[in-house]
Amino acid sequence: MTRMGKADRPAYVIPLELGQFWRTPTMSIQSVDPDQAIARLMRFLSIEGITGQEQAIGTDVVRCLRELGIPEDAIRFDHANAQIPLPTQTGNLIVTLPGTKPGPRRLFSTHLDTVPLCAGAAPIRKGNRIVPQGQTALGGDNRTGVACLVTMLAELYARRIPYGPMTVLFTVREESGLWGARTVDLKDLGNPVMGFNVDGGSPRNITIGAVGADRWEVEIVGKAAHAGVHPERGISATIVAARALAVIYKAGWFGKVKKGGQQGTSNVGPVGDAQGRCAGQATNVVTDYVKVQGESRSHDIKFITAITSAYRQAFKQAATEVRDDQGKTAKVKFHNFRSYFPYRLKPASPVVQAAQGVASALGWQTTLHLSNGGLDANWLARHGIPTLTFGAGQHDVHTIREYADLDEFLEGCSYALALAAQT
Repeated sequence: MTRMGKADRPAYVIPLELGQFWRTPTMSIQSVDPDQAIARLMRFLSIEGITGQEQAIGTDVVRCLRELGIPEDAIRFDHANAQIPLPTQTGNLIVTLPGTKPGPRRLFSTHLDTVPLCAGAAPIRKGNRIVPQGQTALGGDNRTGVACLVTMLAELYARRIPYGPMTVLFTVREESGLWGARTVDLKDLGNPVMGFNVDGGSPRNITIGAVGADRWEVEIVGKAAHAGVHPERGISATIVAARALAVIYKAGWFGKVKKGGQQGTSNVGPVGDAQGRCAGQATNVVTDYVKVQGESRSHDIKFITAITSAYRQAFKQAATEVRDDQGKTAKVKFHNFRSYFPYRLKPASPVVQAAQGVASALGWQTTLHLSNGGLDANWLARHGIPTLTFGAGQHDVHTIREYADLDEFLEGCSYALALAAQT
């Protein structure tokens, strides 16, 4: 087995070896109804629900659950949307079931929202794939997860398969900062002992850890002046930003960042005015205000802070270097917050061993790996629920080339079902 590396190493895979699996009885649950599962996926892909606007998809998932016979009192929305500091139509959708056999409660989770590029998406099937009909993303991230977990519930109910106590969580605003998972109340989930999050490509690739991230923004306040008559009287916020970012780039703090045996990433995102419009309103006016937003990521929490600190220092230093004819400088206000924390499960942890046991029973060769992207599992683990992530067929997400692989989707459904029924 490849050993777990230090937190500063890049993402990698860990082959699972025979004999290491958590032992389970031979499982008879090998498949799901493919036609019904794919029909659900097409149904959910057809409903728009970009991040923050999940009411329509949430309502349809509830409708589908009721059609399956899930008791009405087991289905509810929480009030996460009242706690999220961004406009959000609805809270997380939570389904709490007592199970038909005793055992510790398990959590199954996925997110309802899609990225804005999915607005107006129309799914069509081409052979063994579902693709977008137009110039949009598909929304397989994460409607494959939604359809997977609804299919899991459908099979449990239709076939009367015994299962233990279970909570199924459909989160909101995952794509804009993992907000649904961040604000969920552990008590609303029934205090599960382990979690299985569905989000990704092949279910045979199991994610046991992920990076953490800072979100930061800097407001640069300069001074306006007529750029043709008296430019020397102005203090250009644009030049302050340019000088700071040039220093960041030259010093190796942008993009892939490697410093002293540690590594992470950073990016500069939107650059504009306070309302998100163009920074500066005319070429003949020295720009007096610029807001820059960005992020810092790493598997090492201390290195996240180091990257963010490098940006803060660069902007503050640049502000002292841009002056008007009276020697006055720009002002900089730098703010950052921890969007999510890095986490890593041990291969010997009960949740990973449970996942390995099911994979073994299904005859799968699987891999464990770490993700360089944030997942709902980051916050679920932070809440005290050890949570791993597996996929259900999404590929080329957040692009117009996105597609859902139906073989992987059906495997993801079978895997979720087997995990739910695991002894």
